[in-house]
Amino acid sequence: MAFEPPRRLVRALGETAPDGDDWLAELPEVAERAVAQRELAVERVQVPGGRSSLVVLVRTAEGAPAVLKLAPRRARPESERAALVHWGGLGAVQVREERAEEGVLVLERLHPDVSVRSLPEAKALLEAAGTLRRLWVEPPDSHPFETVAERTGRQAEAMRAGAAADAEVAPLVDAALAVRAELLAEPPERRLLHGTFRQSKVLAGDRMPWLAVGPDPVVGESAFDLARLVRDRVEDLIAQPSGASTTRRRIKRLAESLEVDQERLRGWTLFRAVESGVRARRVGREQDAELLLEFAGWL
Repeated sequence: MAFEPPRRLVRALGETAPDGDDWLAELPEVAERAVAQRELAVERVQVPGGRSSLVVLVRTAEGAPAVLKLAPRRARPESERAALVHWGGLGAVQVREERAEEGVLVLERLHPDVSVRSLPEAKALLEAAGTLRRLWVEPPDSHPFETVAERTGRQAEAMRAGAAADAEVAPLVDAALAVRAELLAEPPERRLLHGTFRQSKVLAGDRMPWLAVGPDPVVGESAFDLARLVRDRVEDLIAQPSGASTTRRRIKRLAESLEVDQERLRGWTLFRAVESGVRARRVGREQDAELLLEFAGWL
């Protein structure tokens, strides 16, 4: 079978490797080898798929449904594996293979075309929040994960560069960096976090109704993880005349339901929205940038 990467993946990897990408060129050979070594039967490549990996629906030699996931090193697949093993299937997809091969994961098969995002908004938020709560556990000793301070520190440098080149975003960047400094001064807890959680990262399963996939794990406070969920369906929020007030109510509701400090959630929501907006503008996704920066202005 020809392992053609979906256009969404090619476009996204082009944003993170604008000078070219050896991984994409090598992907067909890597995929063929991974399939042959494991005696997998390929059903299809998942389309549109993710923005950082190739997802292939397969069956094992015993006929069990599974997923073969292939990702470049910069997507931190070994960090993903370590988090999934630590969660042990509680709230997240299970790893189906004990052997560890860099950039190759064999995972439990969920229902890839059915995410929480398919539910009505209120129900989707409720189910997503319940899934996220299960993931917030103590990290393992001597863990390999980035901390929130480390990840946002790298992001802050890129944000400063963006503000220097674009005076329009400078006030929002200044506000986001200021709130980051305040939040990191006294973090209330230290948990293993999903890192990139949103409604589309929660898929229907057989073992449990909903399970999280695709973590980019990080260690820090719960509000950082929840912040990305606040802006889910941002295009719908922006289209509403009451979008700003709806966002404030969403922050309050999510903070109360998951016992997270409301102001800390608002602060991390601001930082993450501005960071995403500046990054979208940097790579030419102007429509996304405008939505995210308008949303950030409400906070």
